[in-house]
Amino acid sequence: MPRPNKILAITGGVGGAKLALGLAKILDPEQILFAVNVGDDFEHLGLHISPDIDSLTYALAEQNNQELGWGRAGETWQFIETLGSLGGEDWFRLGDKDLALHMRRRQLLDAGATLSQATATICQHMGIQHSVVPISDDPIRTEVHSEQGDLAFQHYFVRERCEPAVSGFSFKGMETAGLNPVIGTYLQDCDGIIICPSNPFVSVAPVIEVAGFLEAAAHIPTVAVSPIVAGTAIKGPAAKMMQELNIPATALAVAQHYQNRYPTLLNGFVIDETDRHSLNEFNLPSVATQSVMRSLDDRIALAQRCLAFFDELPA
Repeated sequence: MPRPNKILAITGGVGGAKLALGLAKILDPEQILFAVNVGDDFEHLGLHISPDIDSLTYALAEQNNQELGWGRAGETWQFIETLGSLGGEDWFRLGDKDLALHMRRRQLLDAGATLSQATATICQHMGIQHSVVPISDDPIRTEVHSEQGDLAFQHYFVRERCEPAVSGFSFKGMETAGLNPVIGTYLQDCDGIIICPSNPFVSVAPVIEVAGFLEAAAHIPTVAVSPIVAGTAIKGPAAKMMQELNIPATALAVAQHYQNRYPTLLNGFVIDETDRHSLNEFNLPSVATQSVMRSLDDRIALAQRCLAFFDELPA
């Protein structure tokens, strides 16, 4: 199968944003579109917060905070610290620079812009030429079913620090959410999809389960990169979630989850070199490579390997 000339990359969270930067370094803006999870979005302090869009935006602008792994470089925290001292909610750490982005998004949305239009405006001002597109302009909100009851995703992820054991997930608004028409049009002549190393339950599922996506993508070769390396998630709670759902925390189990839940989705799977010993256990084309991205060179190398992998898939 020839290497695709036009890619859709599905991304959510920090790991997805790392590979996205590698892809953006080697593909022109007309060769790739980033479809982003909005299930993490929520309203907070009167602002519309879009964590996965922001992680990708900061990564592509090369302004992300390398020390924390999230947020913006050179951040200060005077606003949130002062808010806490006044008895306000300070559990969600909004940095001062980050706050400016959220304020600008709020202004654009209040003026009638869609989330897609607001994102495009912000990306343009940050010098990003590649397209960053929310999977839907309709609200989708991830809810975590846990031992503490049903929790909004950010309450589980940030406020409760992923500590409650989980039993499942649901996506409020999914039944009425429409596939972003920009993505729908792009898929008509797209010839390859890459699922970046993102949590399959709460980052990827809210993207591919939007009505119409799987049907539109059914004819397009798709490869996914495992977010699990040597039994652990490089970032985030994916491995913990898998254990609590009685799923082995392995790259193989991630691939099997995709195959069982979305039988038409995957054509290939990418795992880390440390898991090479398990390659013969996969029942779809799979390759092992260095997938832990510590540097820009690592991001670019993984992006190149993913693109080359399409050449190796059966026609």
